[in-house]
Amino acid sequence: MAKLKLGAVLDDRPVKLTVDLPAAVHRDLVAYAELLGRDSGTAIEPVRLVVPMLMRFMASDRGFATARRSLGTRGGAAGIPK
Repeated sequence: MAKLKLGAVLDDRPVKLTVDLPAAVHRDLVAYAELLGRDSGTAIEPVRLVVPMLMRFMASDRGFATARRSLGTRGGAAGIPK
């Protein structure tokens, strides 16, 4: 079983997102979903990983957190996956 940074994908209402990904990024996203699906025992659509990955990335970016605090704004995402 692989130790992945992204944990379980919460069942949340869907959000429509349109984005152009380089083919290599899409292949990696598909592979990540396959690995995560094996670990959890359920099939996961790659598109469902985009939001948790972005949330995790922004939550772990110290520069972003510092800049956000200096602007006096709070994060809008609740329940950031660990």
